[in-house]
Amino acid sequence: MNTASSFAGIVLCVAGIVGSGCGSSQQPPREGAPPRNDEQSSPSSSSSSSSAPSHRGRPFDLQGHRGARGHAPENTLEGFRRALAIGVTTLEMDLALTADGVVVVHHDEALNTDITRGADGRYIDAAAAAPLRQLSGDALSELDVGRIRPGTAYAMRFPDQVPVDGARIPTLAAVFALAEELSGGTIRYNIELKRSPTHPDRTADPETFARAALAAVDAASVGDRVTFQSFDFACLDALRAVAGDAVDERSLACLTHTADDPALWLGGRSLADHDGSWPALVAAAHCDIWSPSFADLDGPAVEEAHALGLRVIPWTVNNPAQIAEAHALGVDGLISDYPDRVRADLAARGEELPIAFPAD
Repeated sequence: MNTASSFAGIVLCVAGIVGSGCGSSQQPPREGAPPRNDEQSSPSSSSSSSSAPSHRGRPFDLQGHRGARGHAPENTLEGFRRALAIGVTTLEMDLALTADGVVVVHHDEALNTDITRGADGRYIDAAAAAPLRQLSGDALSELDVGRIRPGTAYAMRFPDQVPVDGARIPTLAAVFALAEELSGGTIRYNIELKRSPTHPDRTADPETFARAALAAVDAASVGDRVTFQSFDFACLDALRAVAGDAVDERSLACLTHTADDPALWLGGRSLADHDGSWPALVAAAHCDIWSPSFADLDGPAVEEAHALGLRVIPWTVNNPAQIAEAHALGVDGLISDYPDRVRADLAARGEELPIAFPAD
């Protein structure tokens, strides 16, 4: 594999503390991970701006979180098909690596008991929730992740999600094949290398993970439309090492969350060295995109980020009032479980909408 060429055009997105770009897990947060809410608290209204957003001279980046999690099973072909039919700029997703090296799309490091059923149709229990790194690709392909377990907190958070019995954990290659066919090779991808430095034994090491992800991107020839993101800055360092000098030609996007001690996640970088300013830290890390939790965002922070040449794309914004507030702050994109709600706000503002690609 020519890793330098596969990396050309790829945007790296790294969690400033612990972040996915991506929203909260269905299960309780792992030890060392910050609390996450799908419905983020609103920033202080006193810091909001009434000026029209400019998006830094680029189209608004509407990202479908795990596909369109509010409407369809997360991180499944059915979910990505739904997001494309709604119309998004970018498909956001999470990666894992199996025991036999298959790159699959799945949010959690281990099987999620809230969504996973075995061949017998029953939801798995905690004892069966093995790390994906311990399972083969063939074993994963037998599991059904198309319906949320009834009565769970996760089910209550997404009451409108339409189940698709038989939906599987897809390979990244399968997601690329579907999305490229439906979009005519125009859709963008925001891909997270799912790894936590608090539990390094649950996933592949950063270099192995980076090489596998880059190989999958190279094989699909979509490198100029891919963003890589990670909880762990070690994954960013590995991607740089594997890609070589090509990384200097690309932009970086950093996600942040203020609810956790960043020491493990920043790989030796310190927020204190930048007077507590996330935009300054992101800029110093040679990123051009800052993706904070929406709860951590306010008008002055957006203004500071823009003054530093950064684009601002917060996560995970689902509430219509918060979507409108984010637009008023002048953000450059949004990551949402409900991309249709973001489109409605864009339409009300007279802004250009992403192309929709309904399946035939």
